[in-house]
Amino acid sequence: MQIAILSDIKSNVYALQEVIKDIKSRNIEVVLNLGDMFYGPIEPRATYELIRENKFINICGDKDREILEASLAQLEENPMLRYVYEDLKEDVLYWIQDLQFEKIIGGIYYMIHGTYFDDSQYLLEDISNDNIVPRSDEEIIRLTDDIKATFILCGNSHIPKVHKLNNGQIAINPGSVGLQAFKSDKPSNHIVQNNTPDAAYTILTVDDNQYSVEQVRVKYDFEKAALKALENKKEDWAYALRTGKVLN
Repeated sequence: MQIAILSDIKSNVYALQEVIKDIKSRNIEVVLNLGDMFYGPIEPRATYELIRENKFINICGDKDREILEASLAQLEENPMLRYVYEDLKEDVLYWIQDLQFEKIIGGIYYMIHGTYFDDSQYLLEDISNDNIVPRSDEEIIRLTDDIKATFILCGNSHIPKVHKLNNGQIAINPGSVGLQAFKSDKPSNHIVQNNTPDAAYTILTVDDNQYSVEQVRVKYDFEKAALKALENKKEDWAYALRTGKVLN
């Protein structure tokens, strides 16, 4: 059985279109989507429609939740949040409201965007003294509330990674479909840079008691996404979309 795993689309429908083409070219029918679908200055509503058309299995990310919970004051203070909120419209907000924050499939595949305790927290990485460092296996297990599943599938950090834990579980972060570099001040200042504009996703193949993981990069017309970001006055996004690096 082959499964496509993706996360952090970030409203980038142009990247998602090419990822879906790649998935279909491999005859993969099951797509697990780990959240953070819409927050970004590109095409939130079009991203939603493409996700629904392709019948992904979805969970909610922290940015999806923040859109849903946005107050009038937050919408007024944050132009990009307001753009996303208004572009999605009310029916999508109801759809987000119905999403689970975690999901386990067949007792084998555990889907979580961040951690069991905090959807905005990175599961596989710790932010320590403004640096990104790998978490210990024990900490990863604790942050999933000791879930019993063969595969732990997480997103949020935008860093593609496969890690076999000392208890035999396989933790997978597929990276980001839509954004390959960003700066954040939560929980402290840090930078993620994948140094490529190409979209990322992961293919998990499970056959009896064996498995393989392929981390895939897909080229797409990032200039369309960058121009849309510039239209919404997000120069930092445009630079990251074009280069996979953070604008200094």
